[in-house]
Amino acid sequence: MKEQQDVDLSSHSDPSSLRSNGDNREIEAKFPLTFWETAGAFGVILGFAIVLVGMYLSLPDSDYSFLKFPRTLEDLRVLRYNLDRYTMDYTIQVLVGYCTVYIFMLTFMIPGTVFMSLLAGSLFGVLRGVALVVFAATVGASCCYFLSNLIGRPLILSLWPDKLVFFQNQVAKRKNRLLNYMLFLRVTPTFPSAFINVASPLVNVPYHTFAIATSLGIIPIAFVTVRAGMALGELQSIGDLYDIQSIGALFFIGIASITPTLISNKSKS
Repeated sequence: MKEQQDVDLSSHSDPSSLRSNGDNREIEAKFPLTFWETAGAFGVILGFAIVLVGMYLSLPDSDYSFLKFPRTLEDLRVLRYNLDRYTMDYTIQVLVGYCTVYIFMLTFMIPGTVFMSLLAGSLFGVLRGVALVVFAATVGASCCYFLSNLIGRPLILSLWPDKLVFFQNQVAKRKNRLLNYMLFLRVTPTFPSAFINVASPLVNVPYHTFAIATSLGIIPIAFVTVRAGMALGELQSIGDLYDIQSIGALFFIGIASITPTLISNKSKS
């Protein structure tokens, strides 16, 4: 058994050909994409575009030059000021548009979701803001998961080949406590969130485990960020979001989520 494990791990040393421990299928870098993979990716993009255009057409005629992905706090303040005028009269359109943009950003790994979380707190308050962020983040991560399962291999093998090998080994070691491990990854900055979304289907993390860990694991971070959005005018930088108390709380939650795995491994040894 030990020999078989060594053989499997040795095959991981080549980033261009990684063998899955779950069903022995190979994760290979393949590019260019097949016709159906390319069609599927464009179909997802087209779906998002149709929803966004529909939301845009349902709003009253006005100057919407402020509508763009926020990259700075100043961009966010301008966006918040303008959207606040529409939130009361066009609540449904704003909610759908917000969720669509958030999901789109996560699906295609576009940076800036922290600004969208701040915007949720500023527009909708803490409770509704956290619920909105958790919903949109879970759906967006799920879309990224399924899209990666379709076309993600060449992308992740070009960006994070070494991380993928390490992640696959860790997942294989923690099959019995995989939910705890995935919760730990969501709460702590062990891996980038985008990497977890893209890599999970390629290393055989079951979707139900992925979805539960995502929806529960992002609640603490969402709460911290959304709450900060309530005082958007007082923020000087993104670094102001995470004080010592917030970081300590997230660290404690991360340790608590992985403790059952550590205890189980110790008892087995």
